[in-house]
Amino acid sequence: MENRLEQILRSKREEIAHFGSACDQWRKEALAAKRGFRSMARALKKQERIGVLAEVKRASPSAGPIAPDCDPVRQALLYAEAGADAISVLTDGPFFSGCAEDLRRIRQAVDLPLLRKDFVLSEVQLYQSVLLGADAVLLIVAALSTPELRRLHALALDLGLEALVEVHDPAELDQALGVGATLIGINNRDLRTFSIDLKTSERLAGAIPEDRVAVSESGIVSGTQAEHLRSLGIDAILVGEALMRSADPKAKLAEFRRSAGVRARRRPLA
Repeated sequence: MENRLEQILRSKREEIAHFGSACDQWRKEALAAKRGFRSMARALKKQERIGVLAEVKRASPSAGPIAPDCDPVRQALLYAEAGADAISVLTDGPFFSGCAEDLRRIRQAVDLPLLRKDFVLSEVQLYQSVLLGADAVLLIVAALSTPELRRLHALALDLGLEALVEVHDPAELDQALGVGATLIGINNRDLRTFSIDLKTSERLAGAIPEDRVAVSESGIVSGTQAEHLRSLGIDAILVGEALMRSADPKAKLAEFRRSAGVRARRRPLA
């Protein structure tokens, strides 16, 4: 039976096929673009507390509608005012109710580093990301072959984009490190089943070199969890649903910021 990730990737390939001739134009414009990029790696690597990558997320395949009427710009401004270090913007439409225009509008409103969170499978998406104003893109190891990951990671860097390379198990982490990824996202969610297990971060954190930025993603809903992740050597957390569902996202974000202090050095679990 086809798993959820395969369903999403099939849909994404169909979407990319419709870009057609736009690829050449976007490539020319992206290569000619003159703008300053904001480093997400530097923004998330805090000595005094855990970094917070706050996500604008209307829906997900597992949770269904989360905040379908959300104004993405208003939400991003709330995050910026509350002290988020960077903002993740979901731009997938069919499964997450996002769109590329959300990213463009948020870029015009806030000056924080922006992650384009989508299922990047093609160079054309990287060119588009530059033109939308992204500072970083998500590359999911489970969605790419090793040659594809290497090619897209290298092109992202050539375009001035950072890449948050997402892993879920030791083999995927080895692939991420093998292409030289400096931003490593540990997804606590299994994209095949969409089940969540925070022990995924516990298992993988110690294998990430100290000179890389380790980001724990998915399933983080409390300051207590953030503090535990910090004790494992996690540099930053990506939080979406907990903030989007909160009646007071500024207070919720403040909870994450104040709950985790100086990061412990990463070390493999016994």
